[in-house]
Amino acid sequence: MLRLYVDAATKGNPGPSGGGIVIVGENLHEQLHVSLGECSNHEAEFKVFIQALQFIIEKKLNNQTVLIHSDSKIVVQTIEKQHAKNILFQPYLKVFQQLESNFPLLLVKWLPESQNKGADTLARQALQKYQQ
Repeated sequence: MLRLYVDAATKGNPGPSGGGIVIVGENLHEQLHVSLGECSNHEAEFKVFIQALQFIIEKKLNNQTVLIHSDSKIVVQTIEKQHAKNILFQPYLKVFQQLESNFPLLLVKWLPESQNKGADTLARQALQKYQQ
């Protein structure tokens, strides 16, 4: 099983945003920080979520069960319900649905911010790096 932890940081709302991704698996521990451009904090959470899945597919690590953790209740609820009330989130849900078919089993779990410190730190580093 592969575990992913994702988080986003935004300065302003909307504003410049960065994302953090921690990937943990058998003989694997990878940390990434990514620029997410200018967006709202919720959009940034969706963007980093999608980028994490795309990274796993690109690295051909998607042949196993993947559990992705996020401290964004909006992202997790949208994925679990397969429905986005907010029109801005609908394209992210559609992309997720397309990516989901690349995994034998993809699970999404909400976790409190206090348990997502690694991804949070990377997201803040990305925000600082890409803001300069």
